Amino acid sequence: MNPTPLAGQVVFITGASRGIGRAIALAAARAGAHVVVAAKTTEPHPKLPGTIHTVADEVRARGVEALPLALDVRDEVAVQDAFAAVARKFGRVDALVNNAGAISLTSVENTPVKRFDLMFGVNARACFVCSKAALPLLRAAGGGHIVSLSPPLNLKGRWLAPHAPYTLSKYGMTLLSLGMADEFRKDRISVTTLWPRTTIATAAIEFAVGAQLLPLSRTPEIMADAALAILTTRDGSLSGRHLLDEDLLRERGQTDFARYAHDPAHAGNLFPDLFIDP
Repeated sequence: MNPTPLAGQVVFITGASRGIGRAIALAAARAGAHVVVAAKTTEPHPKLPGTIHTVADEVRARGVEALPLALDVRDEVAVQDAFAAVARKFGRVDALVNNAGAISLTSVENTPVKRFDLMFGVNARACFVCSKAALPLLRAAGGGHIVSLSPPLNLKGRWLAPHAPYTLSKYGMTLLSLGMADEFRKDRISVTTLWPRTTIATAAIEFAVGAQLLPLSRTPEIMADAALAILTTRDGSLSGRHLLDEDLLRERGQTDFARYAHDPAHAGNLFPDLFIDP
């Protein structure tokens, strides 16, 4: 087996300063890819570890190049400038991972318009803006991947009534990915979505949902391994699919999932993520 299947490739990851984005960055680096570490966090936060610079250092420690970029994915011009910087440094992009996200589990009545705009801007709109900006470089590389962290479509009321604004912003990413999969197929660009079957132990879960879920969650590494499985699939067979981390890894022959448990004592009692029916 090739230990560096992404050698020489360039992977652009949004929201890469911590959590799932950081884990994917490190997995891509271990596989030989140069990594664009794009996120808003440039200075240490008192409660949230990680910046674009600390992750870039971790990437470089794995023997590949890193490009840390301060980026607000809501800013169209900043996104275009970011890809221009990548073109100058690397001359190519082989994969875009739309990982940046905003969450508020509030109903229509209780969601301020400003918060709705934030979620839609960071989720659905940024998926569009970043994918559009990546397209010329993906084409120039002869194809590649767009992977968006959004869920399979589940229209049951339990996923709509309590937090329809957030649901809309994430389903927007999924619907856009469906369209792009067909639109970009001729360019050999595979477009997929990836979502965790269980909650993942990240700051988003801790602060937006509740710290009580952390022991019942998996570590971000399961999402990183699933993302790597997508990025190393060359034949386009995954394009247009809405993938769950565990299901994809099982397809690839993996059977040991206990090692991903945030708390091994709860490895057999994990909490299903949003939009996943128990």
